Amino acid sequence: MTTLFLVRHGETVDNALQVMQGRTQGELNETGRRQACELAEKLAHEPIDTFVASDLKRAIETCEILAKPHGKPVVTTPLLEERDWGDFTGRFIPDLRGLPFPDNVESLDALLARARQFLDFIRANYPHQRVLAVGHGIINKAIQAVYYQKEMKDVPRMMNAEVRMLEL
Repeated sequence: MTTLFLVRHGETVDNALQVMQGRTQGELNETGRRQACELAEKLAHEPIDTFVASDLKRAIETCEILAKPHGKPVVTTPLLEERDWGDFTGRFIPDLRGLPFPDNVESLDALLARARQFLDFIRANYPHQRVLAVGHGIINKAIQAVYYQKEMKDVPRMMNAEVRMLEL
């Protein structure tokens, strides 16, 4: 059995400003770095074999902080990238409420398919290991929706630097 520690990256400048980041690189702010350091302390004595992150900067930076006490490198994958928000990217989130999604937003079907691919990737490449993976709010929600066979709306939102454990 593979144990997956699924983590959302620490708070970013855009999170604090309520800006839709999507697939932009993002930058951890001081709060985000502190959140990652606090989580790293909590997990320092947890045996973790592999550290995986989205290939976006905010996830990589969070994962590097978490991996440091273990002396392990970080592997990146685009499977963990945040949902592509298309024309919503870079916009103030409260202004988007109630608006129809632009045609260039990643579809829910594509997002869930990518979540399935990620779980298959972890099972295939890290059997019987303890893997910590740093992703983003919506892709992490999709991964949990696939894992628990639930609707996305039924998966509780993950806070920044929150960890949830899945047994694969």
